[in-house]
Amino acid sequence: MNSSINASSLIIDKQEKRTITQEEAEQAIKILIEYIGEDPNREGLMETPKRVIKSFNEFYAGYNQDPKKLLEKTFEDIEGYDDIVILKNINFESHCEHHMVPIIGRATIGYYPNKRVVGISKLARVLDVFAKRLQTQETMTAQILNCIDSALLPKGTAVFIDAEHHCMSTRGVLKNDVTMTTNQFSGCFLEDINLQDRFLKMAN
Repeated sequence: MNSSINASSLIIDKQEKRTITQEEAEQAIKILIEYIGEDPNREGLMETPKRVIKSFNEFYAGYNQDPKKLLEKTFEDIEGYDDIVILKNINFESHCEHHMVPIIGRATIGYYPNKRVVGISKLARVLDVFAKRLQTQETMTAQILNCIDSALLPKGTAVFIDAEHHCMSTRGVLKNDVTMTTNQFSGCFLEDINLQDRFLKMAN
């Protein structure tokens, strides 16, 4: 295969931390199109590298965001509310770090406020920040919980995720309609089984 760029030149020098240009990224996609046996110069594929990089900027936007900043604004006037807060069935799309194919699912996030609460949309945004990165579901579950714990300092946090992994439904073992479930708890959710059960019943 002919290519005007050497793939090794696309590797970031860890010492210099050189930024890959959009032109280089598009050229890398062109190389991959050639690799699968297609002609990147045919009419239908000429704009594909540019489109793929544009989609990458959406798929992996989480690398450019700090999830803790989303949780900086809180509210203390909650009229003595003292129970768990749960945001259910939050849709998300992520990508498997092993095969770069979709992970599509829903998350339920809960926390027990410690005198202050956060806007519920911010919990969904925290999920999106971590989902918009190359991920494993186990890692993402822990990252969401740790972020909420460190930013809000609640009495406890709980995260439940159920998702379909295309790395096993559209390739490999080709098993459809299979989902993976992960959950993680901290604080009062970890210490109180009854509270944990309440959360899981609501999540399911």
